[in-house]
Amino acid sequence: MAAILEVSGLKKSYKNFELKNVSFSIYEDCITGFIGVNGAGKTTTINALLNLVHRDGGIVKFRGKDISTDEKTFKDKIGVVFDSGCFYDELTIKDMTALLSPAYSEWDNHIYKQYLERFSLQQEQTIGTLSKGMKMKYALALALSHNAELLIMDEPTSGLDPLMREQFINILKSYIEPGGRAVFYSTHNTTDLDKSADMLIMINAGKILFEEEKDFLLEKFRVVKGDVKYLSPDIKSLMLHFEKSKYGFTGISDNALKIKSLYPDILLERASIEDIMLAYVKEGE
Repeated sequence: MAAILEVSGLKKSYKNFELKNVSFSIYEDCITGFIGVNGAGKTTTINALLNLVHRDGGIVKFRGKDISTDEKTFKDKIGVVFDSGCFYDELTIKDMTALLSPAYSEWDNHIYKQYLERFSLQQEQTIGTLSKGMKMKYALALALSHNAELLIMDEPTSGLDPLMREQFINILKSYIEPGGRAVFYSTHNTTDLDKSADMLIMINAGKILFEEEKDFLLEKFRVVKGDVKYLSPDIKSLMLHFEKSKYGFTGISDNALKIKSLYPDILLERASIEDIMLAYVKEGE
């Protein structure tokens, strides 16, 4: 797979938080989920790689070229969707689009109008009258209407109902289908990633904890359940994290088969993305 975006040694410091040499790659033909709990650094990372906040260090390359040498071309080739919307509430959709569309060299008004119809958006609607979910749909329509090669999104499904989230996933899959494109999006809703993601990147406390193929990660980890009598030092060492109660213990392990060979009565279950993410966070704590 060819890397479409490469982030190396990204740093950004605030009074009570910092990104610590954040490095990862986004690959063509992949939907990459960016996961982590609140305050982990997802939004800061996205803002820093887009140069919306000053980077204290690091290099961002798009198709092998440092974006600092031609940031305009980079931003012309990406679509961006933010949870906050970033629109003028007093303008109509028509006026807001007229303001934004000239920034893109390959703006396609025909495709744009198709998305407005698909999302039940009217050109004369005022931005301020739109719900959070409708603003997200409008932002997505803009992002998909200028032949972008990479979509970068921060919590794009926030405020969307289950039906629209399913439509959103289908849109992402259709978007990358022609090839040579990629999607990178942060989300708290890990169930969406179960259905859509090819790759997963996890950040916690400003550090990247893993960058893996989703299917490999889900195959690697298992939920381990059993009686507390099985919690020997050997078993504890084989788990990423575990918790005890009066009824037994529950843990997450990437050595489940070894645990099962030691204690056949222990129960193994398939782990979810959320299970794995929370185990990493709790182990760090």
